[in-house]
Amino acid sequence: MTAAEGSPSARTEQDTLATPPMVRMASVDKHFGQLHVLRDIDIDVPRGQVVVVLGPSGSGKSTLCRVINRLEPIDSGTIEVDGKPLPSEGKELAKLRSDVGMVFQQFNLFSHKTIVENVTLAPIKVRKRPAAEARKTAMELLERVGITDQADKYPAQLSGGQQQRAAIARALAMQPKVMLFDEPTSALDPEMVQEVLDTMTGLAKDGMTMLVVSHEMGFARRAAHRVVFMSDGEIVEDSTPNEFFTAPKSDRAKDFLGKILTH
Repeated sequence: MTAAEGSPSARTEQDTLATPPMVRMASVDKHFGQLHVLRDIDIDVPRGQVVVVLGPSGSGKSTLCRVINRLEPIDSGTIEVDGKPLPSEGKELAKLRSDVGMVFQQFNLFSHKTIVENVTLAPIKVRKRPAAEARKTAMELLERVGITDQADKYPAQLSGGQQQRAAIARALAMQPKVMLFDEPTSALDPEMVQEVLDTMTGLAKDGMTMLVVSHEMGFARRAAHRVVFMSDGEIVEDSTPNEFFTAPKSDRAKDFLGKILTH
């Protein structure tokens, strides 16, 4: 072995090569009828990375997010999570879904259960955690997202921002390996957006692997390791936030940024 091969940087590079990305999509295609919504998608999300997916409406961003835990089936290609191919159905798919946290535009909380009950439900039912242990963890997570004082209230008693933070706590309660966010702030009033983005920024700083579909440019600049820009079902650019926002390579990205950043 040469000195260079034995250096820390070389070893780190070798370790990275040996460790599969948390999410890998290769040659993924998806149609809705005649509409080709994902076109030959190739993307890797390494462990601990935050990837923000940007693009105009109808570009395929949300579908990209939803196929990763098979909320939508794909037509062709392969998807791997933590080095394992995405199962098509059955117990293996259920297990994978429990490892992939998902936060939607709409909060999808159970309206007839309190916030703490929403957070403890899956750990008790799916992970078979004792109720007392699940509640202790739930309260720690509600503290982490800043809403411990709302634990015994029902979703309708909370603001939209508080409900979305509860949804994030609920996803975290399953101790996921990766978190998917599908436009998590788009249903919120403007004054509630920042509290949710602050929660997500905290997760990013803690090293959570995240794929975030969003139109929040400030979050993409501040928290992302990479920005993926989609248009017409294709990945057009995949670069650092600084590169994307200061020197976009494609006309489609320049046009998109021109419209977004001047408003």
